[in-house]
Amino acid sequence: MKNNIFTTKARQKSLVLATALLVVSAGSCSIFKKKKAKLVAATTAAAKPKVDTARNVLKPYSEIITAKAVTQKGLFTVHKINERYFFEIPNSLLKKEILAVTRLSKSTPGAGNYGGEEVGERTVFWENGPNNKLFLKVSALVSVADSTNMIAKAVASSNLDPIMAAFPIKAKSKDSSAVVIDVTEFLIGENPLMAFDASAKRAYSLGMQLADRSYIESVKSFPINTEIKSIRTYMAAPPTGPGGPLPAASLAGTVTLGMNCSFVLLPEKPMRVRYFDPRVGFFAGAYNKYSDNQQKVEKETFIHRWRLEPKDEDIEKFKRGELVEPKKQIVYYIDPATPKKWRQYLILGVNDWQKAFEQAGFKNAIVGKEWPESDTTMSLDDARFSVIRYFASPQQNAYGPNIADPRTGEIIESHIGWYHNVMSLVHRWYMIQCGAVDPRARKNKFDDALMGQLIRFVSSHEIGHTLGLRHNMGSSSTVPVEKLRDKAWVEAHGHTPSIMDYARFNYVAQPEDNISEKGLFPRINDYDKWAIQWGYKPIFGTADAEADKKILNRITIDSLARNKRLWFGGEGRDYDPRSQSEDLSDDAIKASLYGIKNLKRIVPQLINWTREDGEDYSDLQDMYKEAVGQFDRYAYHVMKNLGGVKITPKTYDQQGAVYEPVSLAKQKQAIKYFNEQVFKTPTWLLNKQILNKIEPGYDFNAVEKLQSGILASVTSQSRLYRMMVNERDYGKGAYSPRQWLNDLKSGIFTELKSGATIDQYRRNLQKMYVGSIITMYNKRFALQGSLDNILASVTPTDVLLYSNVKPLAFAHLKELRTDIGSAIARTKDADSRIHLQYLKQMLDKILNETPIPGLNY
Repeated sequence: MKNNIFTTKARQKSLVLATALLVVSAGSCSIFKKKKAKLVAATTAAAKPKVDTARNVLKPYSEIITAKAVTQKGLFTVHKINERYFFEIPNSLLKKEILAVTRLSKSTPGAGNYGGEEVGERTVFWENGPNNKLFLKVSALVSVADSTNMIAKAVASSNLDPIMAAFPIKAKSKDSSAVVIDVTEFLIGENPLMAFDASAKRAYSLGMQLADRSYIESVKSFPINTEIKSIRTYMAAPPTGPGGPLPAASLAGTVTLGMNCSFVLLPEKPMRVRYFDPRVGFFAGAYNKYSDNQQKVEKETFIHRWRLEPKDEDIEKFKRGELVEPKKQIVYYIDPATPKKWRQYLILGVNDWQKAFEQAGFKNAIVGKEWPESDTTMSLDDARFSVIRYFASPQQNAYGPNIADPRTGEIIESHIGWYHNVMSLVHRWYMIQCGAVDPRARKNKFDDALMGQLIRFVSSHEIGHTLGLRHNMGSSSTVPVEKLRDKAWVEAHGHTPSIMDYARFNYVAQPEDNISEKGLFPRINDYDKWAIQWGYKPIFGTADAEADKKILNRITIDSLARNKRLWFGGEGRDYDPRSQSEDLSDDAIKASLYGIKNLKRIVPQLINWTREDGEDYSDLQDMYKEAVGQFDRYAYHVMKNLGGVKITPKTYDQQGAVYEPVSLAKQKQAIKYFNEQVFKTPTWLLNKQILNKIEPGYDFNAVEKLQSGILASVTSQSRLYRMMVNERDYGKGAYSPRQWLNDLKSGIFTELKSGATIDQYRRNLQKMYVGSIITMYNKRFALQGSLDNILASVTPTDVLLYSNVKPLAFAHLKELRTDIGSAIARTKDADSRIHLQYLKQMLDKILNETPIPGLNY
């Protein structure tokens, strides 16, 4: 690290010294010495730094900002003279933090990006530099300290903000209260503030920017923000794969994009932070906090939320529990490009959050509105306005980001991305998950009223993200599975307590339950209202955020103790089976069995439900694949129970364990599910009336792929390791790996006892199973090279697996060989018998320590 702080002069001196040493070591060769002497002289001359004594000379304001200037006043006063742009930066703005948000505003068809998408954001500020320069610096807010602490000096000296750009000051304003800089080249140049950074260019397969085809489209300035729109053309590589008409990007060899950069002044008075709590699902920002006290460096983490405050005259009413309107309402506008018939549903999705904010003490806190197209002072790209942007795109998606003050987490604005083809996605979901119970779902084209309600629920979900809420994938696990079939209960309470869960629709409900839309659709529910209350309800009479944290901790403990539906289960990225995407209820096994019952009703009807006279069967194929995918999801929901660990974050003042293994009984039920529903060939999926109308071979590939994927996951080394750890840590209450393999084998090889015919799917499955166990047995470490390389390549986990898995796999393979050998004689089907003979020969070889090609590694 010391080498990185050499001065330029020090580097030059080292180069001279190194060159001189080369000359001394050259011995008696006079030619070499003479040439080297010249090199030394040249290097020494180069080592003398050139001192630039020329200072940037300021000119009178009237010579720079002439009568030709077209001027706009705002955050920066903007002057345009011919094709050049000048910013007039007031001294009062120096060192004030500004949020710079860069978005796409237009896109070339086929470029893989869409107008409205965010490209990047940075916090920047202006600062005077030497020689009449103005610096634009990036605020690297990573460490803070209270200015009353001595350590604040160390923090300041350890965090130097980088200079992004330097501008010669051309003139000062007439009263010297501002400076004028020429920003033309910066606004259209390639820099990570105004356009793409290197990683974003790679993501979009963009090359260099072409200057002759790039230009500044407009610069507009408003009271708290300045907007720069540019058109930028980049080199682009044509696609390498076949298929479809070439997009415009391929035809031209370039991609032309519209970019918008918003400079938004951050609040003069930062909002009080609200500290993050892992028991409540909010997005968060963070920095390191230092103090003079004897304590470790604290990670100060705070949630993202809008600044929502009661009006001064309503504070007493608020304290009394009366609903009051906030000082500033949260407003989301609908992109005028949105088809008119869908706008009302997007607005309803926004307004649905009003009841959540009522629990936080506010009425009319949030509202959706049509974009006022006649108002020319408003721009969709203006960072002061939050907009649901509508993309004309085949992509099936929607997303809801939020732009927050990095100092406090205060949300400044949001641009939601809404892709037109998200309607295809929700159509497939609803037909496959609810077609058995809702006749409206049995159409290739839904009625507008139904599609509108589907749009409404997606809108509510994405708005939740822009309010600061993360996914709560564990929310649905708080609902007893049988309650999802209880018409009165589920219509009153909903099938999941959170719209932020990926709990889509109630696929557990059966036709005889007669459950209406109220019990099938997700809604803003108990958890969402509580989370908004936790994050947004003001706390009065406390000194600081630390005092607020203590109050919120008590509220959290009491609330979770009273109502388990308020549990936040995280994003589903751990080993907790309660927290999963697309699942339902407190019992994934029972829920999946109910879901399969409905799939068995739905699949035979897909030809009728997708029928369009004059059209081919592509919609049928898409919907059949969706049914297979849903069946696959059910299996993976069950899978997470194997080796699973329940994780419930708690503080010292809460009772109970944080980590708890999934019960042995539940894990054995999971293996039973796989043996009966997945590994036993799911013939109900092999519908001949469908398969003879779609892509040849898809039937075989779909089922085989599903079975092989599940088997690979069930027998994975990582899952085996977790089960070993659980057995070690929790003893008899855990599922032992030996018992687990025996239960698995009994389901995959049922034909060994019965002598039944082994169909093609089962033969492939059995070969894959044997191969998986052989791989466990044959695993070798590449103990080659230096000791350092060996230590780097072999982890403690590898050692544990090697020492425990090999004997386990060896014993299991021996038992399997015995069982297969006994079954061969009583197997009457010729193909089945040949298959078993092949497996026995494979096992003979491996157990006699004869290597199987391709299996040793």
